[in-house]
Amino acid sequence: MGLFDRILRVIRANLNSLISGAEDPEKILEQAVMEMQDQLVQLRQAVAQAIATQKRTERQCAQASTTAQDWYRRAQLALQSGEEALAREALTRRKSYQETATAMQSQLDQQAGVVTKLKQDMRTLESKISEARTKKDLYIARARSAQASEKLYEVMGKVNTGSAISAFERMEEKVLQLEARSEAIAELGTDELEKRFEQLGAADDIDQELAAMKAQIASSPEAAALPAANEPDGHPPGSPG
Repeated sequence: MGLFDRILRVIRANLNSLISGAEDPEKILEQAVMEMQDQLVQLRQAVAQAIATQKRTERQCAQASTTAQDWYRRAQLALQSGEEALAREALTRRKSYQETATAMQSQLDQQAGVVTKLKQDMRTLESKISEARTKKDLYIARARSAQASEKLYEVMGKVNTGSAISAFERMEEKVLQLEARSEAIAELGTDELEKRFEQLGAADDIDQELAAMKAQIASSPEAAALPAANEPDGHPPGSPG
């Protein structure tokens, strides 16, 4: 099993343990992202360490190759000087360093594969973290919306909807009655006031007409010859003597 698979297993295990604890979904998602971020830090450290080891092996391999070449030149020098035994020993050393360089080159090939795999896993984990953050924000928003809806339904469940609607209907009917009474009182008050003014106007007209008649009678010549009303002779006005 690769390192990236182990990381995902650890994250899933932690996430499942959080879910089984019935914790807040927002906290669960935050914790999961934090776990992934911690694993990414560890993975980056592993990549950096693998690269450092690869660089060190490259230097050791190059040094072994250089040393092997040096012993080959020494063997040539010894053989030219007639020191065959010394040349043989130099070639033996050269072969030892060549074998070391070959082994290190094989190790370098393996380390290059490890570094490539670690870098690939790191990029994959970075992509997963970016995706997880986006989903986290979405899920948190959905969780908050669901919680708000749940609280709203709880509140609505506690309210007697039928009685509330009935109360509103009663209040509406009461308001309509009050408005009707107010309009009726206003209308009656207006009619009564207009009638009183009309009566006052009618009384003024009668008084004016009566005054005019009195003035006309008083100014006419026949008025002097007529007996005054209710004179002592006992005859009513206009009756024969």
